[in-house]
Parts: sequence; C-alpha cells; structure tokens
Amino acid sequence: MPPFAHRLRTWLAGQIQTLYSGSFALVMATGIISNALFFEAPRALSDALFVGNLVAYSVLGIFIVLRALWFWRALWADLINPRLVFSFFTIVAGTDVLGIGIHLRGFESVAQALWFFGLTSWLVLIYFSFGVLTFLNTTHGADVADGGWLMAIVATESLVILGAVIATTLGVLGPSVSLMIHLLWGLGLALYGIFITLFSYRIFFIDIGPRDITPSLWVVMGAAAISANAGSALVLTDSEIPFLRSMRPFIDGVTPIIWAWATWLIPLLLLFGIWKHIVCRVPLNYTPTLWSLVFPLGMYAVASLRLSLAEDFPPLQSLSHAMLWIALAAWVATVSGLAAASWQSFRDDARSSELEPGGSRES
Repeated sequence: MPPFAHRLRTWLAGQIQTLYSGSFALVMATGIISNALFFEAPRALSDALFVGNLVAYSVLGIFIVLRALWFWRALWADLINPRLVFSFFTIVAGTDVLGIGIHLRGFESVAQALWFFGLTSWLVLIYFSFGVLTFLNTTHGADVADGGWLMAIVATESLVILGAVIATTLGVLGPSVSLMIHLLWGLGLALYGIFITLFSYRIFFIDIGPRDITPSLWVVMGAAAISANAGSALVLTDSEIPFLRSMRPFIDGVTPIIWAWATWLIPLLLLFGIWKHIVCRVPLNYTPTLWSLVFPLGMYAVASLRLSLAEDFPPLQSLSHAMLWIALAAWVATVSGLAAASWQSFRDDARSSELEPGGSRES
C-alpha cells in the first residue's frame, strides 16, 4: 500500500474513533444558510451549499456507523456522558434542516422519510439523554452553563418546522402530524423555560470563568430563534383540526416574544465573547463547537424572515438579510478553520507515524 494511502487510512480511523458527538452541527449550520439563500438571486450559492451538505451528511452518517462497528466503547462512553449525550440531538436537527432543503427542491417523499427518521431518533434520544442526566450526572459532571442540552430543544423544534411543510403531503396522516407538531412546539417551550431558569441562575449568581464561555452558549439564542421560527411556521400553516385553529392567537402572540428574547441575547453573547477573547486574552482556535455558533446566526436570519411573513411586518426582512450575510461570513471562517485544523491534524499524525519505532522517515 502506498505510504500516503496508508497514512490517510490511519488518520481517518483516528478521526472516526474520536468523532465529536455533535458533529452534525456542521450539517445544521450549512443547511440553514443554504435554505435561507434559496430565495436569494442567483440561487447558485444555495445549491452549492446544499450539495456540500448532502456530502457532509452522508460522510458523517458513514462515520457514525463505522464508529459503532469499530469503536463501540468510545461511542458508548460519549452516550453515557452527561456533558456529551445531548450533542447527539444534532443528528435529529441536522436531518430536519437537510429535509427542509430537500423539500424546497421538490423531493417530498425524501423529506417525509427524513422527518420520520428524525422523529424516531428523537424519541430514542429524548428519554435516554435525560435518563443519563438524571442518573449519571454528578456535581462535577454536566454544567448547565455549557448550553449543550439545549440541542434537545433545537431538535424538538426542528421536527415542528419540517413537519409543518410535509403535513399537507401525507394524506390521511396529515392531521395527526399537524397535531403532533403543535404539541412538540409546546414541549420545546416547556423545556426551554426549565433550562433558561437554571441557566440564568448559573450565569448571574455563580462565578464564571473563561472556560465556561464556549461557542455552545450561542445555542441559548439559537433555541429561542428556532422556537420563534417554528411558531411562525405554525401560524402560516392552516390546520383542519378546529382546536388547533383556536390555538393560533396564542401562538401568534407568543412567537414575537420568543423572537425578542433571542434578539436580546445576541449582544449579551457578544459581550461574553469579548470578555473571554479580548479581556482574558484566550486565543480563538477552531473547535467543532464553533458550528454551534454559526447555526444560531443562520437560524435567527430565517426566523426573522418567517416572522415578518407571519406578522406581516416587512421591516424585519432587512434585519434577516443582514444577519444572513453575517452568518455566511461566520460559516466561511469556520469551514476555513476546519480545513486548516484537519490538514494540521493529518500532518501531525503522519509525522508521529514516521517517528514511531519501525517507521521510516522519508526525505
């Protein structure tokens, strides 16, 4: 086997073994920006990101299957880790975001299949993850300030958004799906209310260090933005069930409040970042959790656009447009960091292999 091919295979095996449990945040971030750009002219950038997202989703899916087959113990250790288990909800959210992009391009049956896969994965993860948090967490375990388990809320609301667009294509199952997504929207809000109470207490009344300020904190805003997006989707969707139609004024009133909360959080999160990286001088390096920062920016842009339609308030479209390009800039910076970090990791792995006993150093 050629040396390069051998090194590549060894490096890929190492990447699969240590695959970050929230790696599908890459799919979430890329997908939401692609979906937001779908209605921009020209549409070529949206389509390019969509194709890249299909590749990323497929590759990450293969990596997870291989990790389960080759490195089951490493995967299981992440699943029973209270700090990491909620990151697996990125699989659900990534699937739904990709499903929306597929539905926008007219492939309804594929979007339906992805929604049902996402729902099944959510049902398994929702009880497993909270069971791990309840029975395996310790005083030195998962920290609510990290914001990681907000991915459960993001995944829940993502089912609402994709469900709203496929419900009308499901025939006799349509009313049942419509009912379910209304209930999931309420469940997501309930979970968010629980979390934000704990989060606010942790942030404002217990000492915070630079290590506590991570990109995952942006999911606090992202969870609010996707809840507002889901609420707007329900407002814009007609339901055949009378009591669901009677809920519309409530959803219509709550959704702008959730969006306002997401808006309020943005300067606060920027302040946290300034304190960590400028005041405390912590270097900003690439980590997979940076995708958890990019996704909320893109989701806020989409939520603002959909809210402008639901509430008939066009000025929000200008805000949505501006945030979309900010999100795209953040995506470009993060994918550049990913490429550089991957190349450096490959070079370091190759160098260490050459220095191992029995290895050969090439000139």
